[in-house]
Amino acid sequence: MTHGIICAAQPESTEAGADMLKAGGNAVDAAIACALVAGVVDPQMCGIAGFGSLQLKRAGEAPICIDFHGKAPMATRPDMWADRIEGETRDGFGFILRDRVNDVGYQSITAPGSLKAYHEAQSEYGVLAWSDVVQPAIDYAENGFAIRPHVDFWFNLNDGSGRVPPVDRLRFTESGRRIYFHEDGSLRRAGETLKNPDLANTLRIIAKEGAETLYTGRLAEKIDADMRAHGALLTGEDLAAYQTVHTKPLEGRYRDWDITTNRPPGGGLMLLEMLNMLENFDLAGMGHNTYEYVRTVAEVMMRATSDKDRFIGDPAFVDVPVSRLADKDYARQLAEAIKAGERGSVERIERAPEAADTTHVSVLDEHGNAVTMTHSLGMPSGVITDGLGFMYNGCMGVFDPRPGRAGSLAPGKGRFSSMCPSILYRDGEPKLILGAPGGTQIAMGVLHAILNVVDFSMSAVEAVSAPRFSATSSAIDVSNRIPRFIQRALEEDGYEVIRNHLGFGFAAVHAILVDPTKGWTGGADPGHDGMAIAV
Repeated sequence: MTHGIICAAQPESTEAGADMLKAGGNAVDAAIACALVAGVVDPQMCGIAGFGSLQLKRAGEAPICIDFHGKAPMATRPDMWADRIEGETRDGFGFILRDRVNDVGYQSITAPGSLKAYHEAQSEYGVLAWSDVVQPAIDYAENGFAIRPHVDFWFNLNDGSGRVPPVDRLRFTESGRRIYFHEDGSLRRAGETLKNPDLANTLRIIAKEGAETLYTGRLAEKIDADMRAHGALLTGEDLAAYQTVHTKPLEGRYRDWDITTNRPPGGGLMLLEMLNMLENFDLAGMGHNTYEYVRTVAEVMMRATSDKDRFIGDPAFVDVPVSRLADKDYARQLAEAIKAGERGSVERIERAPEAADTTHVSVLDEHGNAVTMTHSLGMPSGVITDGLGFMYNGCMGVFDPRPGRAGSLAPGKGRFSSMCPSILYRDGEPKLILGAPGGTQIAMGVLHAILNVVDFSMSAVEAVSAPRFSATSSAIDVSNRIPRFIQRALEEDGYEVIRNHLGFGFAAVHAILVDPTKGWTGGADPGHDGMAIAV
């Protein structure tokens, strides 16, 4: 009897989820155990002080979303950084400010939602004891884990974007220097064992007291004292006031597949808009990653990105035109403009890449329950409260410091995220469960995987591994496995094409596909260290 299948970006976290399934847990137990371990073994990608979006489809029931985006602290003011702007990331998913105040340090932290969402989901929909679900993360923090290649790659990344490099985030606090560096000041490297006893102790408290300890209990008291001592915007009052948002997902249809995905300020609406446009093209007839295919999909990406920049934000603060952006007639008009040769463009202040520090888990269990969750620290703040062992999110960097815009700063506001954990159905049953880390490229990576499955009949592994491209600016970015003759054809047609040195990129998609002949199959993006396990 197969208990289920799980696919995630780290082998340790995937194994932890598989262990939950083997122990009689369901997809929710597996997803949350996986997420907690990911926060230990991929500590710059996610953690209990992060944010994200979860979609759950229980057998025989309507799907639900739990959105746990980072909320700007109540001390936030719309114009407080308006005079500090130095630039904008080229893909439009963050701003470079003088002194990097929004990027690293205490003022970059939003009220975190991850732990509250993990506990709510597992307590309401899981079947195992909370303490059992937390235990694998405690074990990895206490006993250590070998630093994997992708973790090492991230620790040493310096992309020239103007953002603070990860190594400087790791050394920002004394706790970070103790956890991630040797006594001689050198950074721990791939293959070395990294232990975090402070985080193990924190997780033991969480296993015993639940998530509320971080929001109103003894962990919250320590956090509040640290924040006040260092001039943070975040306070204990922000923690106590934090609430997740439980919603019905957005629904759409692409070709003969139904789809459910998350609502704003998540990226699901952007994903649906792109799929609606592409439904007006014969993509299979064009051929995969041909000149015409790349040009068409890139034009669609540019238009959806422009609409995102103008209209999509936290619906509690912004009147997001969901019905219009998800309307197939509107998409048809945009598609006709592409067919007529009209070129898309995306307004940007300046040009700089944006990093992809997030992670994802997809699970399907024997009962037919499906979970897809994307969770992150944003660009991590670098802040670790002494004795707690975990780093806080740095989500303030994505808010627009210019007042009066969809993404502008406001107290209590959730930041936009391209996260779009999604489920596709045939005959009412989940057949494709997927999502991705990757900053603003998430919706683009998920789009690619959906097209690869629906239009090109690829397997899960093929769909997440095929070469990708993106257009979240007026240029087309291509991975190094897109043929240069395709690049030349685009350039001859007047497009600016920017080649990435990486063979894999533009998000890291993790998917589960229920294949009519092969059964349950999983695909872990080869650009990360993850895998799929069926048990």
